[in-house]
Amino acid sequence: MKFTVSQSALSDAIAVVMKGIAPSSTLPILSGVLVRAADGVLEFQTSNYTISIRHRIAARVDEEGQVVIPCKMLSNICKTLPDAPVSFDVAEHQVSITCERSTFRLNTLDAGDFPEFPTFALDRSVELPANILSEMVSRVWRVTSTDKNRPVLNGVYMTVENNTIRLVATDSYRLAVCDTQVETSTLEGSFELNVPADAFNDALAITGGQGSILIGSTDTQVVFVAGNTTYVARRIEGTYPNYKALLPAACATTVKIDVAALSSALKRVSTVAQANSAVKFDISAETGTMVLSAISNDQDAATATVEVEAEGASGVIAFNYHYIFGCLNVLSHEKEITLELQSYNQAGVFKSYDKINYLYLVMPVRI
Repeated sequence: MKFTVSQSALSDAIAVVMKGIAPSSTLPILSGVLVRAADGVLEFQTSNYTISIRHRIAARVDEEGQVVIPCKMLSNICKTLPDAPVSFDVAEHQVSITCERSTFRLNTLDAGDFPEFPTFALDRSVELPANILSEMVSRVWRVTSTDKNRPVLNGVYMTVENNTIRLVATDSYRLAVCDTQVETSTLEGSFELNVPADAFNDALAITGGQGSILIGSTDTQVVFVAGNTTYVARRIEGTYPNYKALLPAACATTVKIDVAALSSALKRVSTVAQANSAVKFDISAETGTMVLSAISNDQDAATATVEVEAEGASGVIAFNYHYIFGCLNVLSHEKEITLELQSYNQAGVFKSYDKINYLYLVMPVRI
């Protein structure tokens, strides 16, 4: 097996498939990348039995074949090489890698022991703009639960209908919803899928340079295809909860807040709230202010006042400041956010309207 490929293409390919390497596996084969060379194409595959990634690039193939090379070592070598042709020569369980005046020799593993790449026939699929979808996923995927006993909450629930994409995520303490308008004329009817959050984020991260991404499903799999990359993950079983029932039908208080001002004030107040994460929001419609305050377990205290536009009832509510930062951090490029309250002992709903509409519901904490 002999082939030559550019350093830049090789480095990019390894970066793509590295997401499929098992971080700690007792099976050495799962720490390797399967490299298959044939017909002027190099195919790279990785798998950890939960996800599988395949990526193809052009190369000069002198002798066809396949081999498994330690992926982390190959990645480290690629990063040190100049942008020049890299030649591989495989023989007797070893691969010789040469680039200009540098040569490396690595032990290889038997390609026959590598897991087969999953076969699939998609039941349903939809093609979406990769850049918009990536921005939407970045706003919601961290809100998913990490509780393995509630796997249905480990996913981002996606619906596509009437030219609208909507993504939903919750960990039962907070709920994030974002939607936007896109052209989906190729979709017949509607599409819905609960996508594993980490897989959704990783798949978009490694295919983000593409114009569009195809997302599909089988009974057991979620499949992403973009350009020369295919990413397959296990599908989450179970029915996603009715999140719409959590959304208040009306509100008694509306507060328009400058995002940068709220973020700065919260950073200052949270310095004393390290052990006790509750921060009070004292809203006054009469004075047009919102006073943030926190008290530590040692009775250290901090307050910060933010000017707001408030309508409706005044009052005090408290939130876990970590959850509020979870909202503000994904809206750092927005100027204004609106807080809606049905009452001061029910969930607060933060909203932002732009090209991508965003809603963030967070449960209050006792004060």
